[in-house]
Amino acid sequence: MHRLGLIAVIALFACEQAPSKLDNMPKPAPGAVPVQTGGGTIEDRVARLEASMAKYGEALDFVNKVLEQQKGQAEAQKKQQQDEEENAAAPDATFAVDIANDVKAGQVDGPPTALVTIVKGFDFACPFCQRTAGTMDELVKDYKGKVRVVYKNMVVHQPAIPAHLGSCAAAKQQKYVAFKTAFWEKGFGPYAASQGKDPTGLSEENVVKIATDLGMDATKFKTDMKSDECQKFIQEDMSELEKWHVNATPAFFINGQFINGALPKDGFKKIIDEKLKIAEASGVPAADYYQKEIMGKGEKTFRSKKDPKPN
Repeated sequence: MHRLGLIAVIALFACEQAPSKLDNMPKPAPGAVPVQTGGGTIEDRVARLEASMAKYGEALDFVNKVLEQQKGQAEAQKKQQQDEEENAAAPDATFAVDIANDVKAGQVDGPPTALVTIVKGFDFACPFCQRTAGTMDELVKDYKGKVRVVYKNMVVHQPAIPAHLGSCAAAKQQKYVAFKTAFWEKGFGPYAASQGKDPTGLSEENVVKIATDLGMDATKFKTDMKSDECQKFIQEDMSELEKWHVNATPAFFINGQFINGALPKDGFKKIIDEKLKIAEASGVPAADYYQKEIMGKGEKTFRSKKDPKPN
């Protein structure tokens, strides 16, 4: 019935069309082949219209499904961002990050009497870690004994493992800072220049070469690299960082305040200046400040923005 009704409607409108100038054209001679206008019979036109409607209906259904999927993805992404924001470290928290082993091993740049301690969790194959390396060096120099940087290993990219082990071995020869600086240039530099296509800069062979060029004992260096002690040391660093919910690099703790990701130099200086005022006003000797104020009074477990502040 639907199809017949549609035919009737089309026929009715066809009958009511105004006279056309073509009506006065001469009729074709008997036996002449009629010109095909492409219109066809009413049934043909209805069939094409129905086919078009079905085709467009399918297209609309597909578009609606895509829009619903995009809406669902946007809502899921928004929820994830909200969860991440809520679970981010509380900005007013002072976390008692244990650095005793790193300081003892020599993975530190700056004096033990510094009032401000920056803990840097980093990976030797991380571009942003490399970019902040120079900033850390400058801050230690700019603050003239008031700032030190303690380095903690956080292996994110597996090809970086030889470099982390190498840094442990270098520390055993009192060459940690020299090795770290040289590796960013001669190890990570070529790797980054190749856009990660050439991993030889991160290789064990190149790590050993960098150490040898710095005047280290190559035999001892290779032995220490492969030792259980260095492997355990790196794992302990990672475990300590994971305790504070560090899951990406670089990550910083400035006198216990968590900074997730890199900052421009001025951003670091603003926080350092605030921490310096607090430390200087405390009256605690610089050599004792981190142990007494950060480790002694700092929070022992991670606290997010949504968690209540302990009494």
